[in-house]
Amino acid sequence: MKKKEYDVIVVGGGAAGLMAAIQAASTGAKTAILDHHEVSGKKILATGNGKCNFTNLMQGESFYRCDTPAFVLHMLEAFSATDTIEFFRGLGVLTKERQGYCYPRSGQAATIRNALMRRMEVLQIELYNSIGIRKIQREKDGFVLDTKSGLFASKSCILATGGMASPKTGSDGSGYIYAKALGHTVKKPLPALTALIAEAGWLKQTAGVRADASVSILVDGSCVAQDTGEVQMTDYGISGIPVFQVSRYASLALEEDQRVEAVLDFVPEYTEDALREFWKNQMTQISGDMTWKELLSGIVNEKLAAMLCAQKHLGERTIVSVNETKRRQLQRELLHLLKQVKLTVTGTKDFSFAQVTCGGISVEELTEHMESKKVPGLYFAGEIVDVDGICGGYNLQWAWSSGTVAGRQAALRCKVRNNDAK
Repeated sequence: MKKKEYDVIVVGGGAAGLMAAIQAASTGAKTAILDHHEVSGKKILATGNGKCNFTNLMQGESFYRCDTPAFVLHMLEAFSATDTIEFFRGLGVLTKERQGYCYPRSGQAATIRNALMRRMEVLQIELYNSIGIRKIQREKDGFVLDTKSGLFASKSCILATGGMASPKTGSDGSGYIYAKALGHTVKKPLPALTALIAEAGWLKQTAGVRADASVSILVDGSCVAQDTGEVQMTDYGISGIPVFQVSRYASLALEEDQRVEAVLDFVPEYTEDALREFWKNQMTQISGDMTWKELLSGIVNEKLAAMLCAQKHLGERTIVSVNETKRRQLQRELLHLLKQVKLTVTGTKDFSFAQVTCGGISVEELTEHMESKKVPGLYFAGEIVDVDGICGGYNLQWAWSSGTVAGRQAALRCKVRNNDAK
């Protein structure tokens, strides 16, 4: 059977795959994308609630989770957030920036995807959708990919298949199978940037409440992560961006059968001493029928106030119904609760809910050019690698940066091999 031959074949048509192909073709390589999904770049359309937060001007190793943070920094130096903005500007996309968060000015994620697709057409990158890959085999002169649509051959191959998050967009973990068959180890993929499932009898009572709070993750009693923002209470646990930011640490600990707790501080901007002074003044103005719940409602949502009162079996009890000593004790206990409500975390929402994958190909098995240390000519880009960013455009920036490095280096390798052959 005759093979379709290319310099570079990119497996996967997500953000990293599209960028890798564009950069490889821009460097002069004959390039093709093999994508098993019927629509390439579909996951891009869902980012930023359809508005596509495609990068962030605030960058640094603290925004990425990886065994070797310096590895990520090297990629960001090779293709920075500023480079990303200029790249898309060159494709006709203007940027709207808010406190470092960058979006296409159109407010539509489709703008980013469509710009990439147009650039691919200009560069004559061949795109094969709905293609099933049976096997990727390393041969002397490169790679042979056995697919349901025939055989493909390339001098360099880039795996940019994504992880397992949002499987409806094509991230089904197939890239891990190819990588393992080629000799790579895969750190177990786990959901990240996702909601947490927790045990607490009062969750149904507070479901739907959104509260400015901080959430800390305790693993066997020690705090391993913390973030602050709008936390959403649900009937199954807790959600919202700050919960997403710390969820990977819960995923990893639960996988190791460790005890995981989430601690909520519903007034993170105030110390207990500051709240005590606030209440001290309030206590001089209480009316005879004022309840503890009403006192708390001046600080937090009424449903949260009711939940906190329920923890102390206060119900609709009035403040003056208890003596002075008991009153001071209840104030201390309620203030402490405001700052420290604990939930036992029993799980995370699955990959269909998660925004990104924790785990994958270890950066220890890759060179600084995103090339495999085990298989020369094999490159990786994007979420298939064990690098995950926090919310805010960081995972897309990782896709652009790693895709750029992999694409350019894969093409340069082909040039060197072609020159050697001459």
